[in-house]
Amino acid sequence: MLFSVKEVSEMADVTIKTLHHYHKIGLLMPSEISEAGYRFYGEKELQRLQEILFYRELEFSLVQIKEIMNTNPDRRTILEKQEALLISKSRRLHTLIDTIKLSITSMKEGIPLENKQLFDGFTNEQQWNKALEEQSKHLEETYGMEPLSVQEADVQKMNEQAAEATFMSNMADSLRTGVKHNDAKATDLIKMHIDFLNGHGHKLSALDFAAQTKFFLQDDFHLSMLESQKTGLAYYLASAASG
Repeated sequence: MLFSVKEVSEMADVTIKTLHHYHKIGLLMPSEISEAGYRFYGEKELQRLQEILFYRELEFSLVQIKEIMNTNPDRRTILEKQEALLISKSRRLHTLIDTIKLSITSMKEGIPLENKQLFDGFTNEQQWNKALEEQSKHLEETYGMEPLSVQEADVQKMNEQAAEATFMSNMADSLRTGVKHNDAKATDLIKMHIDFLNGHGHKLSALDFAAQTKFFLQDDFHLSMLESQKTGLAYYLASAASG
């Protein structure tokens, strides 16, 4: 049984223009073309269109899809790979949805999230760059700094740093529970934080960190970010780092 372009368009919820484009670039060829120039598609073409749309859902480019499908003509192999990719994407999206829900609840109830929770579900450079967009824009507009940019090779390091970001939450807890800024608990937290950064490719001395915390006091964006976690946190952190 053959289907017209219009029927396939309605069946697969894609535009006729899209099907024409897929034909033009050799990605999805019609089964038959009538003497009048009308395109018709059979079962095999419908299956190929399904595979194409799965890859589009996974945000593959048309060039990538064509290359993959021409290299792996076996439908079962393609579907199994797509299933694995879609399951992975689904899990990531569920994590991101949970992160959004937590963030909304945090805003409504005024309960700050641990820093590492802010980035649950961010697994690639696009997601990290989106998460850092506001801070990057602020630094660029206020200080003329180059925009923050996370490359693919940086993702693992960024994820590790986000996981370690409980440091700021622990400092906020110390302030909340009345730990003095010069108490050994606070200074130990700072030392472990600096050691972690140095162990992950960021050379930072205690003096460098102290200077950084003083910068936070002078910069509205970072000051607001710290104070939103706990009132007085920015000043507490600067005092602890200088002590």
